[in-house]
Amino acid sequence: MDDGYEGVPLSPEAVGPIGFEMQIMDEGVTPSNDPMETEAPLPPPPPPLPPIGFESHVPVPPPVVTPVRISGSFNKGFQNEQTNIPGKDNAEKNVSVLSIKPLQHPEIETDLPLPPPSSDAMYVNIQQEPEHHEKEHCFNCDDDDEILLWSKDKRDKLYQKVTHEEENTSLFMDDGKRRVDYVLVYLVDTDEENENQKKTWRENFQRSLEKEGLELEVTAMKSKVKPVVPINKLLKCCRSSQRGQDKKTYYVKVHAPWEVLTKYAELTNMKMPLAKNDMIEHFQSCWSKCPSPFDIDKEILPEIPDYFTAPFTRSRINQGKFIMQDKETFFSPAQRSLLTYQILLRAVFEDVGDPARNKFGIKNMLSNKSYEAAFPLHEGEYKSEHSLLTEGPRNQRHLLYETWAKPGAWYKFQPLDHIRLYFGEKIAIYFTWLGYYTGLLIPAGLVGLAIFIYGCARMPFHEASNEICSDSAPGNYTMCPLCDEHCDYWQLKSSCIYSRVTYLFDNEATVAFAAFMALWSTVFHEMWKRRAAEIEYDWDVADFEQEETIRPEYEASVRRRRINPVTKNGPVEEPYLSFTSKLCRVTSSLWVVLFMLCVVVAAVFGVIVYRMTVRALLYAVGENIIRQRAGIITSVTASVINLIIIILLGKVYQFIAQMLTNFETHRTLTEWEDSFTLKMFLFQFVNHFASLFYIAFFKGKLVGRPGLYNRQINDSRQEECDPSGCFIELCIQLGIIMVGKQTFNNSKEVVLPKLLNWIKSRKINKAEEKKHEKVSQWEKDYAMDSMPELGLFDEYLEMVIQYGFVTIFVAAFPLAPLFALLNNIIEIRLDAYKFVTQWRRPLGMRAQDIGIWFGILQGISKVAVMSNAIIIAFTSEFVPKLVYQYSYSKNSDINGYINFSLSVFNVSLFEPKSIPKVKNIELFGNVTECRYRDFRAPTEPYDYTLEHWHILTARLAFVLVFVICIWLLSWLISYIVPDIPKAVKLQILREKYLARESALESELLKNKSHHNGMEGKSHSSDPHSTVNGVRERHVDKTTPLY
Repeated sequence: MDDGYEGVPLSPEAVGPIGFEMQIMDEGVTPSNDPMETEAPLPPPPPPLPPIGFESHVPVPPPVVTPVRISGSFNKGFQNEQTNIPGKDNAEKNVSVLSIKPLQHPEIETDLPLPPPSSDAMYVNIQQEPEHHEKEHCFNCDDDDEILLWSKDKRDKLYQKVTHEEENTSLFMDDGKRRVDYVLVYLVDTDEENENQKKTWRENFQRSLEKEGLELEVTAMKSKVKPVVPINKLLKCCRSSQRGQDKKTYYVKVHAPWEVLTKYAELTNMKMPLAKNDMIEHFQSCWSKCPSPFDIDKEILPEIPDYFTAPFTRSRINQGKFIMQDKETFFSPAQRSLLTYQILLRAVFEDVGDPARNKFGIKNMLSNKSYEAAFPLHEGEYKSEHSLLTEGPRNQRHLLYETWAKPGAWYKFQPLDHIRLYFGEKIAIYFTWLGYYTGLLIPAGLVGLAIFIYGCARMPFHEASNEICSDSAPGNYTMCPLCDEHCDYWQLKSSCIYSRVTYLFDNEATVAFAAFMALWSTVFHEMWKRRAAEIEYDWDVADFEQEETIRPEYEASVRRRRINPVTKNGPVEEPYLSFTSKLCRVTSSLWVVLFMLCVVVAAVFGVIVYRMTVRALLYAVGENIIRQRAGIITSVTASVINLIIIILLGKVYQFIAQMLTNFETHRTLTEWEDSFTLKMFLFQFVNHFASLFYIAFFKGKLVGRPGLYNRQINDSRQEECDPSGCFIELCIQLGIIMVGKQTFNNSKEVVLPKLLNWIKSRKINKAEEKKHEKVSQWEKDYAMDSMPELGLFDEYLEMVIQYGFVTIFVAAFPLAPLFALLNNIIEIRLDAYKFVTQWRRPLGMRAQDIGIWFGILQGISKVAVMSNAIIIAFTSEFVPKLVYQYSYSKNSDINGYINFSLSVFNVSLFEPKSIPKVKNIELFGNVTECRYRDFRAPTEPYDYTLEHWHILTARLAFVLVFVICIWLLSWLISYIVPDIPKAVKLQILREKYLARESALESELLKNKSHHNGMEGKSHSSDPHSTVNGVRERHVDKTTPLY
């Protein structure tokens, strides 16, 4: 054969019409004298597998192959795993190769021509080999007596089940040895006017890549598979579909050789394994060793060993200081893609002679449509028709789907180390934080549910609600009209439902729950800091932000250069932006941000005007049932309108914030992301919470009184709260925005991926059926949608806004943690499903932590303490009831509180525009006075009473005491709980010690090598001279030592 593999050739007579069948017999049967039937000795055992975490599917040429004894039983479609083959029964048979004869299998059909008779028409390659080797055979057993053998050059053309090894062939170049580390896709347009410039740019760009040492291979698309178009780009795509029909797709497969990987690993200070961590077992608790139904079976998902690491240097690898089995497995596929991407970011495609004006980078090539896409490859298919328990995972992607992204795994812990290995640290940190946050929502959700159940149980016995709902006083009190002219008088008992529903959320336990949630947020932050310290150490990203490389956009746009004052790496200068220039840019950006925030406030003000206008119009309607429900209709419709405004303005502001952040010219990607995140969060915070703050803190507080109302636009009266308070309106607004937005997002994340996946599957299946061949992995990945340009920003923003709902207004909606918990359980699996099955494989970017989001979360928690204190004191009825019970009630209860909280007004003193048109003459024909919610004197000038000032003082005192107590307890918790676990501190010290020892040994070896080299020149050319009687080997710095 022409592939270099050796085996036993078959005679031309053995060639059958479809395939070949090998007869087997039980051990003990006397074989014939035919040489083909002679047993061969078993081959030596396979070499040891590389440590978990550094696997690679690069095929390794097997040794010389001879017919061997195969131990095992057989079934249809088995996987040969080191010749231990599971059968369809429990018995095992020792069999020997006896003969080859034509096979008759009618279920396999092909129109392919038969191979010509020749001595090398077919080879039998039955051997014992490691799992990660590329097999040169594919077995498909019909029963215990038949084995199909397919030739390598024909097996891809036949209808047969794809084995794990065959699937991985599309991850390599045409030679089957060099791994594809990145794929670039471009379309060739028949319109020469559009194509010539792009072609020139591509040629220059690819020439730059080759100069850096990358190896390229261009392949044309074999099938008609086209990328799935996102919904938001569908209209644009349809307009250009006619022109796109004339284009042909090409794939540029990029491979990074060992020399290139080591060069850029050293430049980026990538940390690699130095020694096995010998302290893990010492710090494992007994609890972690106990079995749990939430753990993933370790036989399915083996634990990845932990290593001490050190920054990679080529000198150390040449001296054998790092743990390495071979060059192909040293860097993981995610690391290889990341290092390759560093070169793609800086490759020049238009050289104008000035480095500051050159056009470069894959991002610009994608923007000008020279390339349509750029992505690393997935590891293969994510589904298998075989069980994971019996057959094992076909690849890392399949493993993640079965143990993480599959809906049935919703209750299992996340395989975070494997997520990091496949997707990189940045994505793994997001899922770590999301899982940790979701886990801590469990106690908060359960306590909030208990508060709600307490309110339901106590509601029938609530004295204030019973008074409002009674048919006698105060239920039959005549209340003052809620709007001018069109609103009639009304009886207090008509707000019975409002008062009872309000008590479900505004009860005695609400204060305790608000305090609990304030302390919960502190515990969450402190425990996350400890968890973050663990993953920073375990995943080698503790110093990432200090070592982060400069953004290519920064290098291109900044003209000034200087020597780095910290590293003093002269004479090489790096770009530098002066403080004055930076201040001007940030100040200009700040003014635009403030203007956009004013736009959001104006939109909220517009919703307030809508509330006042619609409420007045509903009261003017003749139907009595509409007038009675005017308040709730206005609240619900205004909340929905506010939700729509939030979604629309969010899209506009995201575009503006991105332009402003680019204008500010940040040095590193982390700085860029932090600046962009802060802008977007400020906008979204105001966008989501402005209406809630209005209801919680302002609505009904500045209304005035009958006869002297405070008026706004069009001389309209401000909105009033129900006699039971504005608490229920705040709850409705919060519930609609929080639950509605989460439902919308989750529906979009479920329905849209399913739709795109269905379209993609149909295209790929049609292409395979038409061409009678498997579609390559790069074609399948190109047909998928790409991860959004902003990466994880939208995911973080959604969760942080939810955290604001859970903490800032939890006193008004105790069920918020429970709804957040249920949403996040679904969110984790939906996000996992998107990453594993719906999106192209994202670049395995690195990150140190969740970035500025942690500071934002801490700020939200501080705002939440003050917010909940004010809501309890000024929005709920907790403090007024408390003051009445202990200062004014005769029986130290709240009987009579409703009468205490209402003031009386003489209707003859109404302003002319406020005099109501009485519609119900029978009830309100002879009204002389009406009541309203306030603490005022019953006669003119209707000044505030002593009770008003007493209650106001109590409210302010409650806010002060609540805030101080919570902040003191939070400070105490943060002081007691250390930010870094003791185990992590000791491991950091151990790692630093090993790194120092390794550096010292490297320096001593270098000096000794230099000394021996000098002696060799002066005394002898013997490469194995002796020093102090010890025979030493010279170190060749240009050749790695393994």
